Amino acid sequence: MGSNTDVNAGATVVFADMTGSTALYEALGNEGAAAVVAPLTQAMGACMQRHGGRVVKNLGDGVLGLFTEPGPAVLAAAAMMREYRQWISPQAQLSQVAIHIGLASGEVVEVDGDCYGDAVNVAARLCERADAAEIWASESVVAGLRAPQGMSFVRLGHLDIRGKAERLVTYQVEWRTEDRSDRTVHAELRSDMAALVEMETCPAQIQLSWPGAHRLFSSAEVPVNVGRAPDSHLCIADPRVSRVHARLEWQRGAFVLTDLSSFGTWVRFDDSEAPVPLRRDSCLLHGTGEIALGVPFVDGSASTIGFRITGSSLRQR
Repeated sequence: MGSNTDVNAGATVVFADMTGSTALYEALGNEGAAAVVAPLTQAMGACMQRHGGRVVKNLGDGVLGLFTEPGPAVLAAAAMMREYRQWISPQAQLSQVAIHIGLASGEVVEVDGDCYGDAVNVAARLCERADAAEIWASESVVAGLRAPQGMSFVRLGHLDIRGKAERLVTYQVEWRTEDRSDRTVHAELRSDMAALVEMETCPAQIQLSWPGAHRLFSSAEVPVNVGRAPDSHLCIADPRVSRVHARLEWQRGAFVLTDLSSFGTWVRFDDSEAPVPLRRDSCLLHGTGEIALGVPFVDGSASTIGFRITGSSLRQR
């Protein structure tokens, strides 16, 4: 009997998986953990279906779903993030069980109830790379798509994806309604984004230093990704540092640091005693100072990066 094959040229794949399930199995044993995991995967699948998707299969502690359009897929992924704590038991919360999701659009081949193709592989790899409570999406998902109200698409740049010959433009879907997409610039800084005027065209540089190494970037060489991922421009091997922890950009004549992490970033300027805490927001960098990743400066074990900016001065109106 021949196989039943169907080619879908424009599908969006949602690959949703659990983090922390290994610790859950260690804490509760196979039977106890399965009793927690099974209802959670069922709820994830039901959420996809409510948003117009179709569950292709359960993956032990994850779900693979297909959508005909990227918009409903993004909404389903955000809904899973917002609702999953209502689905899990107290034991799962204690074990820090969470969800991470990868999205990709493209041609999908369905064969006898399963699906294959580049989009499936990319969605799975992006899910692997995303931290807990993060949604990563390929450019094919967000291209031409307007971010839903209360959400934003954060460009992570070109990333190496296992199995792909070329680096892939990747975005993070920021789903947290309390984190504004316009990203607040902290008032403690000597200048704010609204007060900036366009700078002269003279080149600016930022030197970043960490134990045993330093790198110099010009304003034309950013954005720069900082994180634990091996393909980060600055790779920091610290488990408290997110895979893509922070991004350095050049905006309106200034270097801007944006936190993308799970645990936060802190900036301390040499001319100020109080550090600036960042949680999914941004600040302008000026002069010299330090950046702490994952834990604040008061924790003596924090991974820190020193910075020095030359060739640029902020001018106020």
